[in-house]
Amino acid sequence: MPKFSYKARSRSGERLDGTVDVPDRRAALLHLERLGLVPITVSEPAAAAAAAPAAPAARRVARLTGRRRRSVPRMKLRELLIFTREVRDLLASGMTLGDTLNTLTRHQTHKTQQQLVTALRDKIIEGSSLSGALAQWPDSFPTLYVSMVRAGEASGDMAAVLEGLCRHFERVAEAREKVLMAMIYPAIIMIVGLATMLFAMIFVVPRFVIVFRDLGSSLPVPTLILMGLSNLLVRWGWLLLLTVLALGWLGRRALRRPRGRRWWDGMQLRLPLVRHIVTANAYAHFARTLGVLLGNGVPVLQALEIVEHTVGNQVLADEIREARDRVTDGTTISGPLAAGKIFPPLLTDMLAVGEKTGDLSGALGHIARRYDGELDRNIKIFTSVLEPMMILIMAVVVGFIAISLLLAVFDMTSGLKM
Repeated sequence: MPKFSYKARSRSGERLDGTVDVPDRRAALLHLERLGLVPITVSEPAAAAAAAPAAPAARRVARLTGRRRRSVPRMKLRELLIFTREVRDLLASGMTLGDTLNTLTRHQTHKTQQQLVTALRDKIIEGSSLSGALAQWPDSFPTLYVSMVRAGEASGDMAAVLEGLCRHFERVAEAREKVLMAMIYPAIIMIVGLATMLFAMIFVVPRFVIVFRDLGSSLPVPTLILMGLSNLLVRWGWLLLLTVLALGWLGRRALRRPRGRRWWDGMQLRLPLVRHIVTANAYAHFARTLGVLLGNGVPVLQALEIVEHTVGNQVLADEIREARDRVTDGTTISGPLAAGKIFPPLLTDMLAVGEKTGDLSGALGHIARRYDGELDRNIKIFTSVLEPMMILIMAVVVGFIAISLLLAVFDMTSGLKM
């Protein structure tokens, strides 16, 4: 019977090495799970040595074909949060990782989650660690998620780490929903107003134009302007629509490039009202993510690198990268961030206090809560200002159409009386 060597961790976090005589790798994994161990690696010494030269080639073929990533759909934020909650609850109840994934494959109702959980289970059965399996699908599991899970594997307390991830992603989702909800009402006003304007310019104004021409009287300047705009939309509206779509496509493509993304992110930091929402959301996300990573044992430099790629603003990401380079030289985090003049003094001062007291994670938690509150306040100010502005703009546009038509009607009726 083949002999498989294994490396695993107990629930207390103790690392164990040993061998087990079983028919195949799957039986070895099941044996370890029955013992209550979390497998890290399981391999047959002779088979591993024979397969080692072929492994790099197989990985290159997998990278070239891309089948692994395309075969499984991307998991959205809400789906990821639900998946994390379910895994946390099952592990906290005492179930092993393999049994947890088997249970989820049987009970998942969403197709995306079911396919992804099945693929994860297969990777675990093949001998991969959970963090290694999650890293195969970076579109669904970001670097933050994989690093946290790896820290949980090292500490042996995976349920606690998943609990922290749940809280983190709940707050991220809540912040996104706040911003989206703030934009719903102004967007509705703009869409309804634009539809009303187009309907009037395309269907209503041309009917008045026919009447005015039949009467043959002179028209006021506002009415002539309105008629010209209406004629432009009726005759060349399709060209204007294509132009807008083309400009939108070109703009979106330009913003995907590093230079365009940096310009747009810098513009957001300068726009009135908008900059307060963007910065408050970014600072809260920075503090929350860095605090979660440091609180779970992720090294400072690695944590800063992860935050750099998840902060959501290229200007702030560049500043974090420069701060990380200075931290590599031996300085603190707060000093390099303060030197860049991008992060506010309040944030860097609170960070410095956390560094002095040795409670950096606690200080980052206070910073995140502080900017979460500021985000709520700025969103309320933004909506309070934007709603009347949108109503005023729509009223001016619709009023211009109505007044232009009424002026012409008044001129004609007064001419008839004379």
